[in-house]
Amino acid sequence: MIPFKAPTEDILFALSVTGDENHAAEHGFDAEITREILDHFARFAEDVIAPIDEPGDQEGCRIENGRVRMPSGFSDAYQAYVEQGWQAISLAEEFDGQGAPATVCGAISEILAGACHSFQMVTGLVPGAARLIAKFGTDEQRHAWLPKLASGSHLATMCLTEPQAGSDLSDIRTIASQRQDGRWILNGEKIFISGGDQDLSDEILHLVLARTGTREDGVRGLTLFLCPSHSGETDRNAVTVTRIEEKMGLHASPTCQLAFDGATATPIGPIGKGLMCMFTMMNHARLDVALQGVAHAARAHQIAQSYAAERKQGRDRASGQPIAIDQHHDVARQLSRQDMLAMTGRLMAYKTFALMETDTHSDLVEFLTPICKSFCTDAGVEAAHIGIQVLGGYGYLREYRVEQTLRDARICQIYEGTNGIHALTLAGRLTRHKDGASAKAFDAWIGELLAASNSDITLATELLEHWRQMTSEITTSDTPEKFAHDYMQISATTYGVAIWSELAGRLSASQSTRYQACLDQAREWGAVALATSKARNAFTSPN
Repeated sequence: MIPFKAPTEDILFALSVTGDENHAAEHGFDAEITREILDHFARFAEDVIAPIDEPGDQEGCRIENGRVRMPSGFSDAYQAYVEQGWQAISLAEEFDGQGAPATVCGAISEILAGACHSFQMVTGLVPGAARLIAKFGTDEQRHAWLPKLASGSHLATMCLTEPQAGSDLSDIRTIASQRQDGRWILNGEKIFISGGDQDLSDEILHLVLARTGTREDGVRGLTLFLCPSHSGETDRNAVTVTRIEEKMGLHASPTCQLAFDGATATPIGPIGKGLMCMFTMMNHARLDVALQGVAHAARAHQIAQSYAAERKQGRDRASGQPIAIDQHHDVARQLSRQDMLAMTGRLMAYKTFALMETDTHSDLVEFLTPICKSFCTDAGVEAAHIGIQVLGGYGYLREYRVEQTLRDARICQIYEGTNGIHALTLAGRLTRHKDGASAKAFDAWIGELLAASNSDITLATELLEHWRQMTSEITTSDTPEKFAHDYMQISATTYGVAIWSELAGRLSASQSTRYQACLDQAREWGAVALATSKARNAFTSPN
């Protein structure tokens, strides 16, 4: 086994070149403080969280007397996590949080996912729940729940999916009914609920999307509810775990099926506007998933690079001496590809987080978010595949755990909206909604990046021009869905290559040494993507 090592320097580099230092300083998190916090959390993640990852994967979760029991060591790790205040870092100071900017919170989330994705899954919904309550909750709800989330006494879940309603939430059948005394009662079933029950926190706050209107109302009849796991100090609410899913990966994260059988709940936000409330936290959640993909790509690269530097195979042609496999061209190529995938995804995600923080780029962020979610999660899976290939037979075994990286990373392409659905959104809605405001914002912003570059932008300019041609073709087509996959690929490549092109001229000598291979790989990726897209368009276009 190769111990987890947090990629702190790469994260700090990405934050420094994509973030708004002035905005971060407004939160009290300048570059020095950010480094200190990330160094401290990296040590905590390496020493406390990472050691529970492998045994947690092997032991898994279980139901015992109607309650979920987490793997050994998770409770102690959570208590340490709470005692150091990490669960509260994103919450507002007035509710006992630390008010860190989204970029810093994203960096902590990336490190945590790399150390143990399962642990991050169970704890990671607190920031989103807190943001939602802060925005839509009443004063009473904010003061009741935000301090509990900050203290670690409560963890949170997001209860949307049902057996018949996955990506199409208009078919939700969980019913919310109001009694004569004004109380609301939930009845129904939810599936695929991460951390739906666990024995880490004292209690759980479920965010439940339920129907307050008729079936014919579709999504307009949905309302969001706060449904606590306990209806009193000791009495449990009528929420029951009926099963834990047996999964390909994330064995230490309990994915639960929950039954709400007359559970008491309280609406949050306007009645009938539940989906609108829920989607206010979706951009953050999807960028968080993007960073899970980055974390897996970085972890796969760390394992493969460490192994390849030690593994002797073959001999040097000149000296005849045995050489490590990282000296073989094909292995070096694969290692560089992994590194580029992780770093490009990291730059893309943190830049999007930084733009989101300013609250003045909503149309642009709406376009960038599905790109980040799709590219970064694809990158995590590809890097894990590469890691297995670099290690050869040992990659296929459990010993080096890159196979666990692949198993854990695979879900990221599915949840928070499948990558195919995000591609449909990009090509179908975001090229047309509000007269294509999001696509236009992307076009203008990429242009600004290239205009600010003092390096070679030839490839990036060609990509942008090809993207514009595809956008024009999509907006005049009656079937934009047929372009969706290719459009997502070329949009992601345009974004990634543009960031590297703008960055290339600003790298110091030491940074150039570290990231030149990433830059070269990014350019190769861009050239191949452009040629492939052009060839496919030529093949499919009518004569």
